[in-house]
Amino acid sequence: MRDSPLEAANVHIMNTSGVSMGTSPAKTMSQKSVIRAIRGNAKSFDLSGKAITSVPTSVSEIQNLCVLRLQNNLIRALPEDLTSLYNLTELHLSNNAFGEIPSVLGHIKWLKKLYLSGNRITALSPLVCAGLGNLVVLNLNHNKIQHLPPEIKSLAKLERLTMTDNKLEALPPEFGQLSNLIQLNLSRNHLSWLPGELYSCRELTRLYVARNRIKVLPVGIRALAKLNTLDVAGNKLSMFPVEFHMLPLQELYCEGNQFVQQLPITSVQVKTVFSLKELAARLVLLEDRNKHSKVHRALPLYPCLEAILAGWGHCPLCLGPILNFWLECVHFLRVKKGMKMSLRTVPVRAVLCSYECFNREGHSYYGVSLHSDENLCQPMQRWSLEGSR
Repeated sequence: MRDSPLEAANVHIMNTSGVSMGTSPAKTMSQKSVIRAIRGNAKSFDLSGKAITSVPTSVSEIQNLCVLRLQNNLIRALPEDLTSLYNLTELHLSNNAFGEIPSVLGHIKWLKKLYLSGNRITALSPLVCAGLGNLVVLNLNHNKIQHLPPEIKSLAKLERLTMTDNKLEALPPEFGQLSNLIQLNLSRNHLSWLPGELYSCRELTRLYVARNRIKVLPVGIRALAKLNTLDVAGNKLSMFPVEFHMLPLQELYCEGNQFVQQLPITSVQVKTVFSLKELAARLVLLEDRNKHSKVHRALPLYPCLEAILAGWGHCPLCLGPILNFWLECVHFLRVKKGMKMSLRTVPVRAVLCSYECFNREGHSYYGVSLHSDENLCQPMQRWSLEGSR
């Protein structure tokens, strides 16, 4: 007659004195805890901080297990039997010795919360990503991850991703397909830029990218219409992108950047002749605003031309269209009352169509120039401003 799983576990674990033969005290205690969980039909099981190097295979006999806590141990691998835990939705594996995300996780497709911070993980396996389509929370803080695979898009239901203190150098364009993302924390990495596709994550409310190497935030940030918290402290930003002030921010942290300073200098205005491409583009874009014009009706017949004109903007003063902006400017905006922020004013980028608009009276835009500070012992590049005349 075949033993039941519980009886088999008892026979395997203990001898007549109740002590496991040839196993460490930590493993023996863990096995006893598993037996109690099996008997109690536990939904949550905690083996954290037990100094174990492996997971007891009998854990897979806790059939109704929903939450498994294995953090703060010395575990390097997971048993394949975990795939039989069909109710497991939350798994804690932080502060162990994993060198990679265990491949078995790619077969636990019902997992919703996964915590893997404080390990030695260097990469995300595309196969594991493909099997975690129901994941809602993923914590990979304090690892050594340098790149994310395009298969990150498989985490379609992901709402919270935290990867602080890694070695990320870039985000793949596919990152923009995480359409349910609410909170993203990429602070303390090696990022020098963010992809414009990030703005496709329209549900994003909190974005943390502090202590990276970011020099410019991509154009189109207004698309993050639900963003209420932004942390870009400790980067290399000189100003915020166009329409930044249109965001519904409640908290902004931006200290420790290289923001343009409000130090007016005399400007030299050289008459510039626009290229034929720029003049033609502005004319086409202006005509396209009229829904009854021939240009508006004909433009869809020329997809290549539409692609060229796709990145157009407009002058904030005359509202005229611009394809390749001619004069880069900045205006300094005070923060909204009641908003949590480390600075009282922020520089926001703007582009004007011409010096003709720039020389108008009554606006607060400054042209931006780059010059050397001759008063320093060593030359230093610094942003300063050209005031309108």
